[in-house]
Amino acid sequence: MSTIGTPKNISVITTSITPSVRIPSPSRSADVVWRALDTAGAWMLAIIWIAPLLFAFWAAFHHADAALRFEWQAAWVGDNFVQAWHAAPWLRYFLNTFLLVGLILGGQLILCTLAGFAFARFAFPGKSIVFLLVLLQLFILPEILIVENYAMVSRLGLFDTLFGIGVPYMASAFGIFLLRQTFKQVPKELEEAARIEGCGWFGVLWKVYVPAAKPVYLAYALVSVSTHWNNFLWPLIVTNSVSSRPLTVGLSLFGAPESGVNISLISAATLITIAPLLIGFLVFQRQFIQAFLRSGIK
Repeated sequence: MSTIGTPKNISVITTSITPSVRIPSPSRSADVVWRALDTAGAWMLAIIWIAPLLFAFWAAFHHADAALRFEWQAAWVGDNFVQAWHAAPWLRYFLNTFLLVGLILGGQLILCTLAGFAFARFAFPGKSIVFLLVLLQLFILPEILIVENYAMVSRLGLFDTLFGIGVPYMASAFGIFLLRQTFKQVPKELEEAARIEGCGWFGVLWKVYVPAAKPVYLAYALVSVSTHWNNFLWPLIVTNSVSSRPLTVGLSLFGAPESGVNISLISAATLITIAPLLIGFLVFQRQFIQAFLRSGIK
């Protein structure tokens, strides 16, 4: 007689036909909840950040009454940009701003490269103390040094000049730290090979270290240009004429209460001033993000 149907066989058959039910673990459910909260928080911050820009865009293409009342059926107009453009010397302001950010960026790249290379590859007495003093500048707000910087610029005869606006920012502690960390990651074998080829220290720096740090230079340039393009308080204090006034100061004078507050004209002028940065970001968005990721800036 066969022994089919023994308890062992029955258990095997029962196990094979019983459907498997997965019970979600508490940790996985918590991860889903936290991910949803992070996404909602990111969307909320994005909406809060972009709301003023959306309102400026709305007001710039509508008359002041329609813009403030949010009349959705109101006609879209472009006269605000024409009036705003003819109401101030924007071409001069743009030229001053381009020259200013280029002057600051050029000085920062030269000084930060030399200082970062010295801290990364040279040993000298007091190196750690000097580097610590450089890092302490990261904790000092530029506004604290306005009085001393103003006195220095006045003594040098640089008041109301583009060089006077840019000289306090040419030595950047952030740039020195960033390039020093980048140069320390370059293999010393490349430096030794360049030295064997007959390169001096400046040749090694130019042919080995600078090419290796190109993504970092791009990321730092983006930070520097956007920061000093939007700088307002120091240029306001140290300038007194159209010949050296940047866009931010010109925009503040354009929207001064004594000249009459027209929210549509002010919004149009605001879009005019931020247009180059906004267009540059939209065009080179992928390069911007890749540069920040490669350089480790978050």
